Amino acid sequence: MKLKFLILSILFFTGLSLQAQVRFEAKVSKNKLGVNERLRVDFEMNQDGDNFRPPSFDGFTVVGGPNQAVSNRWINGDRTYSKTYSYYLQPNSRGRKTIAQAEITVDDKIYKTTPVDVEVTAAVEKPTDGDDSELIASDNLHLVAEVSDATPYLNEGITVVYKLYVSPRISVSNFREVDSPKFSDFWSQNIEIRELRPENGEYRGEPYRYVVLKKAVLYPQKTGELELEPLTLSVSVDVPSDRRDIFGSRIYKTINKTVAAGTRTIDVKPLPDGKPAGFTGAVGKFSMDVSTTKEKLKASESLEAKVEIRGNGNLNLFELPALEVPSSLEMYSPERIENVTTTLNGKQGSIIDNYTIVPTRKGQYPIKPLNFSYFDPQSETYKSLSSQEIVIEVEEGPATGGNVIAGNNRQSVNLPSEQFRFIKTSTNLKPLDQQAFFRSWTFWGSLFLPFAAIPLFILFGKRREAKAADVTGNRRKKADRLARKYLSEAKKNLGDQQSFYESLERAMHNYLKAKLHIQTAEMSKERISEILREKNVADETSTEFIEVLKSCEFARYTPASNTAQHEDYEKAVKVISKLDKDL
Repeated sequence: MKLKFLILSILFFTGLSLQAQVRFEAKVSKNKLGVNERLRVDFEMNQDGDNFRPPSFDGFTVVGGPNQAVSNRWINGDRTYSKTYSYYLQPNSRGRKTIAQAEITVDDKIYKTTPVDVEVTAAVEKPTDGDDSELIASDNLHLVAEVSDATPYLNEGITVVYKLYVSPRISVSNFREVDSPKFSDFWSQNIEIRELRPENGEYRGEPYRYVVLKKAVLYPQKTGELELEPLTLSVSVDVPSDRRDIFGSRIYKTINKTVAAGTRTIDVKPLPDGKPAGFTGAVGKFSMDVSTTKEKLKASESLEAKVEIRGNGNLNLFELPALEVPSSLEMYSPERIENVTTTLNGKQGSIIDNYTIVPTRKGQYPIKPLNFSYFDPQSETYKSLSSQEIVIEVEEGPATGGNVIAGNNRQSVNLPSEQFRFIKTSTNLKPLDQQAFFRSWTFWGSLFLPFAAIPLFILFGKRREAKAADVTGNRRKKADRLARKYLSEAKKNLGDQQSFYESLERAMHNYLKAKLHIQTAEMSKERISEILREKNVADETSTEFIEVLKSCEFARYTPASNTAQHEDYEKAVKVISKLDKDL
């Protein structure tokens, strides 16, 4: 009995071992070919691995590939998996050549293929290729991501343009996006392409036609090596075959080809040391203008003061300098006006803060000069801008009795010289026969009214105590008001997908900046998660916040219905309300 059990156990574990055995081998389309023919090499594996390393292909030129194919089938409950990397090779000369070993890592173990020998003969009269249609499509169709600068500074704008190159030998009848890049760790803005226009150009020195499929401006939010995910397309390609019709014209074969732009690595440099005081992360080239609509006015009249930053750079991603005025000038919160357009040259335009100021007293009031600094990536230096002092003269109104002391917002007061200005010029005489107040209806009412009001005061006090005790309700109301404040602009843009999601993303960022006093350079999703975790924010709330940001990014590339926009808006309101309770 024990012997039988032992035999069965050995057979069972042997079967598992055989089932789990990794198979990794190289296959060629032919072992003998002419020097004018092409060779297809397939590296097949029955388990998914990492770190695939092809051989050097000495003696050959790689003219196509690698192309990747994956098969995952279930037959009668049994899983069959295969993954193949395919290359198309052109021999450089005649002779005996060897396809060296390829490598793959599976479960931390390295597997290698067996070298394959092929013989290259003289040119043949009629060359044949293993999969001629696939090969022609691979040779004549290319998706390329062109990046304006692979080594930008933090928050410096770069552009990425995706172009589909098509050789005159083939034609493209249709295509669709399979996977879009998410641009993680970048603040991104797509540039709308209204119409796809084929243009003539060159690819690797040969004439091609190309069409621009996608354009985007990116502002890196982290330093170090950042990856741009590839754009992947499924393309219907019309490829010429060896067959001809009755009129002698070549017959074309339509195949579906998946092409990808490939992963691009962007090495983001940190901003150099020596940041000026008050630097808020502006990168580009800017100018500043501070002006007022009036410099002379009367008390109780209003004027507008404008702080404008204009230029080319990461507009919307830094703070404008705040205006400071003496205490005798009543100043209201600024109205933000953004006139920004996004082109291949980056963000261009202006950001304006409009302040409404109302003086209360006569006198002269200086508005302190403003300072603004930015980093110029072209000269690789920090530059500072300063405005001129503006003096507001209030000509009519209650006198201050002196000039304003600009340094500390205090005023020196001189007494007026009019000695008799407090003498009354009118009387308030009463008749002698007026009814006495004692024992009048007014007297009795004044006597008993306080006692009658005691129950009302008790009731009012209890309601006030109950309201004050409702901490949760009060915090909820406060949080909701704060959420609505930051999301008001996004609500106005509901129905306009691009404007809505731009406003929504900006509102989420502005809320965090105002609540946690952090800089825009820290606005990557990973950094946000880290900061919220440090502030002991619930994981669920942090995840919801990041999901809203992801929805904003995803909506830039895919259509979103009005219903989806309303849902995202409500999600943003709820998550900001939750955050306000936790922070």
